[in-house]
Amino acid sequence: MKAPTRTFALVVAALVVAPQAGWVAAAMGAQADVITAVSSQTSEDYVRQRATDGSLKPETFTFGEGGFLPGAARDDSIDKLTFLDVAKVLSEPLAAEGFVPVADRDPNKTGLLIIVYWGKTNGTEGASNSVAYQNLQSSQVGAPPPPPPPPAGNNHVAPGGAQVAAIMREASEDALTGALAAVGAENNLRNQADSRNAALLGFGSELAATQGLEMTAMKNRRQDLISELEENRYLVILMAYDFQELWKHKKHKLLWVTRLSVRERGTDFTKVLPAMVKYGSQYFGQESHGLLRKALPQGQVEVGEIKSLGEVPEK
Repeated sequence: MKAPTRTFALVVAALVVAPQAGWVAAAMGAQADVITAVSSQTSEDYVRQRATDGSLKPETFTFGEGGFLPGAARDDSIDKLTFLDVAKVLSEPLAAEGFVPVADRDPNKTGLLIIVYWGKTNGTEGASNSVAYQNLQSSQVGAPPPPPPPPAGNNHVAPGGAQVAAIMREASEDALTGALAAVGAENNLRNQADSRNAALLGFGSELAATQGLEMTAMKNRRQDLISELEENRYLVILMAYDFQELWKHKKHKLLWVTRLSVRERGTDFTKVLPAMVKYGSQYFGQESHGLLRKALPQGQVEVGEIKSLGEVPEK
């Protein structure tokens, strides 16, 4: 993952939150369950430290605003959410996994900078309804019937039947060739978009593992992945950097990244976000060993105030 080179706004979350039981109850106030996908990776030299009793040692962090990735269409369930809104929802699950806001806002005591991205992908599942596909379908229907013969008494010498057939065949072939070229170009764009979304959502390794299995019993697995990928999907991405390396040496050292996503259709992002983050939090700073999925309810959560820590300068 390419390191960002911009200046990040930093904040610290005060954990003034509802009790854990209340958080879960809010999350369980559900609409229909949705499938949450999680992909998490760590760098080779990052390992969570444990105390003598086996519990995870706390790691201090501060948030950084990565940015909002808007969808193609208006969506009130996510468009009105700010970075602080999303950071609030992340605070308690992070704390439950031993990631605690830095005390007294001291940069020298901060271990991690957790950059947060949220938004929506623009899927490609409607590509078969495009004009290019429709033109291809039309060109494959067959050549139209030859024109009727000229009326009696017309001195104009019309082309013979064989010549008319040849002209019609050539026109049909030209239309088919053009339609195939247009569809081929659209397929290339579709594949490029799918590849970008796969990298963004953490589907890449899973897709690669099913490559070439289209004619085997695993073909449904690959098709399910592609179907999920080509939907519009809500996403939240956390990228944890070594804060001290950035603060003191201006080096972007990525330690871990966790990617969470759910499909847009039939989902209210505001309501599903708490349960989505709660499930994904067990992989914060941990390897998921591939793409994982779980059906989760849509709920809500309220947490405390967010305070500013200032900014980290560009590299």
